[in-house]
Amino acid sequence: MKHVIEGVLKFRSEVFPGRQELFSELASGQSPQVLFITCADSRIDPSLVTQCGPGELFICRNAGNIVPPWGPTAESNTASIEYAVSVLGVSDVVVCGHTDCGAMKGALAPEGLEELPQVSGWLGHSRAAVATAKARHPGLEGEALLAAVTEENVLLQLQHLRTHPAITAAQARGELRLHGWLYDIGPGEIRAHDPQSGQFEAVHPLRHVA
Repeated sequence: MKHVIEGVLKFRSEVFPGRQELFSELASGQSPQVLFITCADSRIDPSLVTQCGPGELFICRNAGNIVPPWGPTAESNTASIEYAVSVLGVSDVVVCGHTDCGAMKGALAPEGLEELPQVSGWLGHSRAAVATAKARHPGLEGEALLAAVTEENVLLQLQHLRTHPAITAAQARGELRLHGWLYDIGPGEIRAHDPQSGQFEAVHPLRHVA
């Protein structure tokens, strides 16, 4: 905890003074363009990976970058999505998975979650990703299967997003784009899903920003 407190003090004394004008503007409101949904894993820093500054990303994090299908029951992720789209008016939503995801390992081995009932229930939202990966790649095992499940989970959560009224309304108006990303931690690479090829490919502005 000591290094965290030292970081806070360094921010206040060294970083904040040089960006005081920006923070003064942000003190009265925000207007992010992107809702970034990613895993709670400590190895992922959305602002660092995207090189975005304060006020540019509306970030929603949870185990497994999961988006539960819309339902009438209040749920924090659903509320965040609704607020980002309907109130803040974001133009893009990114669902970003990552390599070596503990949540996806849990989804692949639910029998090991008996003492974690909340985690087990939450990962039920990824069950279809596991089934799809195994059906499409019946011979895969180990790391290869984990990679396939991670990809399928991103696509599944994009499907879940499309069940949210705020999302479907914004898309119908042509005001919102959805993106599926994978962050490869080791080489620091982002791959984006290309609907035309059906593959996750290196991020390219001409293909993935249009």
